[in-house]
Amino acid sequence: MTGIPSPPESGAPETTEAREPAQSGSSLSHGLKQRHLSMIALGGVIGAGLFVGSGQGIVAAGPSIVLAYAASGILVMLVMRMLGEMSAANPASGSFSVHAERMIGPWAGFTAGWVFWTLLCVAVAAEGIGAAHIMTEWFPSTDSWMWVALFMLMFTGSNLAAVGNFGEFEFWFATLKVAAIAAFLVLGVLAILGVLPGTDAPGTSNLTGHGGFFPQGTEGLVTGLLASVFAYGGLETVTIAAAESEHPRKGVARAVRTAMWRIALFYVGSLLVVVTLLPWNDKSVTDKGPYVAVLNHLDIPGAGQIMNVVVLVALLSAMNANIYGSSRIAYSLVARNQGPRLLGKLSSGGVPRYAVVASASFGFFAVLLSYWWPTTVFKWLLNMVGAATLVVWGFIAVSQLRGRRRTPQDQLLVRMWLFPYLTWAAIAGIVAVLALMLREDDTRIQLYFTGGLTIVLAVTGYLRQRLTAARRAEAAAATS
Repeated sequence: MTGIPSPPESGAPETTEAREPAQSGSSLSHGLKQRHLSMIALGGVIGAGLFVGSGQGIVAAGPSIVLAYAASGILVMLVMRMLGEMSAANPASGSFSVHAERMIGPWAGFTAGWVFWTLLCVAVAAEGIGAAHIMTEWFPSTDSWMWVALFMLMFTGSNLAAVGNFGEFEFWFATLKVAAIAAFLVLGVLAILGVLPGTDAPGTSNLTGHGGFFPQGTEGLVTGLLASVFAYGGLETVTIAAAESEHPRKGVARAVRTAMWRIALFYVGSLLVVVTLLPWNDKSVTDKGPYVAVLNHLDIPGAGQIMNVVVLVALLSAMNANIYGSSRIAYSLVARNQGPRLLGKLSSGGVPRYAVVASASFGFFAVLLSYWWPTTVFKWLLNMVGAATLVVWGFIAVSQLRGRRRTPQDQLLVRMWLFPYLTWAAIAGIVAVLALMLREDDTRIQLYFTGGLTIVLAVTGYLRQRLTAARRAEAAAATS
């Protein structure tokens, strides 16, 4: 692909930005340590979607929510394995956007990159609003906008200073989240076994009673499946961050290889604990959240406030990670002449400061839209990114399918299992989820809005690609 160098030959030194030349003559820093990358990968799957959003899935599907999360978890593992294969072979801050450009065409890199940038910026707004809601409950005399502004300033500042600051924030955020979910799993298993003081072993009464394992039938399972797919967002950040780590190829390879047990333990394992200890139709599952409900059921002192702190940390962690990820995607796009050149300038410390400010500003503007027009403009924004994750996954799958045979075998530190069969299976799974979205009113609207955004970007990217090709042809003719 023009402007995108071939993968480095075997034995060449690792480079994090081989495909994204800096606009200012410097390059992105290598300030992330292996411990940062490991905890970013470990904490990336533990978000507010797990602690809070899973409650709606439990109500929709009952105990079968465990199967829904397991099924969508398998799809996520396949996608991450494909992304890991490409990112370990060719690490770049643009991650899947760079891979899509190399393997499909510049229009694909443009589309995937700007779709994901929009998704992350809107997510920053949603997470900031959620975090501010918790803070106003603790401090009723304060206004929500004050907390949003404080969080935005804090994380914009940390991302402007140095990538190591982002890494440190995420390291400690992830450490707290992992400790919280680990403690929950230990307490839950002890309660299930009946060895926790003051508890009796529930057996399978909550799994098979109250309407059975499938109380809402297949419709409930489908609804739970759709809810579970979008709860896994955040895993892609580790392949973006890997480009700024000490050993990008080895780091991302190690992180991706551990994705399977993380998903199985944190999501499937913790939800199995919830539906085993509590009836799926217990009102506290949605009123207080499934994890708070379980801790209250076990008479853990201060359970509600403990989980509120954990949820707040999860939201702040997501804000921090999404400001980082959106700024690096924007930088990568601009460095490949796919956006405003100003955003591609780097500081002396290797930080794309203009891209950080632009991404954070868009997120803060989205927060203002949520106050000004909550039921119109902000809702449109949310709908536009409702299926964006699936769009990105689709580009990842097609890129890996086309790119495996173009990549030197000695560069494949991670390999997709049973290629190309499982790659095709993942593509089929993505298409199936998109088809299921057409069945529900809310998800159908999201699919239409996201589809519209994707088409606009794809057409724009294709026209830019044709225009660039025409200019190069003219230049070549003029010099011949």
